[in-house]
Amino acid sequence: MKNKTKSILHLDLDTFFVSVERLKDSRLKGRPLIVGGLGDRGVVAACSYETRKFGVHSGMAMKVAKRLCPHATYIRGDASVYIRHSEVVTEIIKSQVPTFEKASVDEFYADLTGMDRFFGVKKFAHELRETIIRESGLPISFGLSQNKIVSKIATGEAKPNAEKYIEAGEERGFLAPLEVNKIPMIGSKTFQALVNLGVRKIKTIQEMPVEMLESVLGKNGRVIWKRAHGIDDPPIVPFHERKSISTERTFNRDTIDMVRLHATLVAMAESLAYQLRKGNKLASVVTVKIRYSDFQTQSKQVKISYTSADHILIPTVEELFEKLYTRRLLIRLIGVRFSGLVAGHYQINLFEDSEEILSLYNSLDKIRQRFGEHSVKRAVGMEVKTIGRMGNPFDGQPPIVLAHRKQ
Repeated sequence: MKNKTKSILHLDLDTFFVSVERLKDSRLKGRPLIVGGLGDRGVVAACSYETRKFGVHSGMAMKVAKRLCPHATYIRGDASVYIRHSEVVTEIIKSQVPTFEKASVDEFYADLTGMDRFFGVKKFAHELRETIIRESGLPISFGLSQNKIVSKIATGEAKPNAEKYIEAGEERGFLAPLEVNKIPMIGSKTFQALVNLGVRKIKTIQEMPVEMLESVLGKNGRVIWKRAHGIDDPPIVPFHERKSISTERTFNRDTIDMVRLHATLVAMAESLAYQLRKGNKLASVVTVKIRYSDFQTQSKQVKISYTSADHILIPTVEELFEKLYTRRLLIRLIGVRFSGLVAGHYQINLFEDSEEILSLYNSLDKIRQRFGEHSVKRAVGMEVKTIGRMGNPFDGQPPIVLAHRKQ
């Protein structure tokens, strides 16, 4: 009889940016180290375990971190270096497992179901981790269980630089004594709502009727209840290296209306930047295309530091258009493409951005996720219709080719 139990592995590179800096300079090992934007309004992108006993955590304002841990070494990060190290780990995993998902620059899931027949899943997972440590020089932890949620929580409990296995049937017992905010998707507001109910441990949620949680938290209540029982089972999204993301607009009538052209470009760049953040991607090349009324097509591109930030991408698009539009003819079509894509959270932009910018993007993206992409946009692009796309362009499916949208 075949074993139907799933085996889902979650791998997480420990304090990734910090670990890379220590790999570059061994003198930093064992010392309190903080990576992020170094200006007065900068944000902590990553911090070593030695700083955490002082209350430092990622996402914190750098000025607060400096007050809490003034003796730490502070380093402004280099996204290109971190992405290069991430790609080394990605290639190792890709060569070893049949199906995997790269969730971010430092986080991976792999489906090892059925491999028991050949290797033994625990042995295989252990050897994979040892290979990553040996070949990349970076510490990495993992959790192994029947599903993504329990495995991710197990990884958090295994850290630093260790492994944790949760056998089938032991999920509830493993989760019960943990704080409720260990459950993925429980942020500060939901955590506070649960604390107000007197709920601090996952065991309490396990003992509650699902209807009670739904009455307080809405539809998310049922998801959290399932996760507390270790039975939520989101799928592995297979790794797919999409090389670019783009959009273009063909006008009903050829135009030289610079206000309209500028508004359309801004709306395009804003929409694509949101898609990057939604898909946990960063771009390093920006391209703008123009097709004139005589059907001649020209494009111009520029290489930039890895980013998914509107305030970097939109001005880059505007500058490229100004350099490109030299013929002073009517324009039939304009397009924007972001390429040179890699997996990476917006966190990697924190080396230059302020706490205010980070909070702004987080807030705007939450509104878009809840009410739709067009629920919030820049004033300059308000009159531009139907810029944007449905679904997730990074779900591993081939891109949908749409007929040129008319405006």
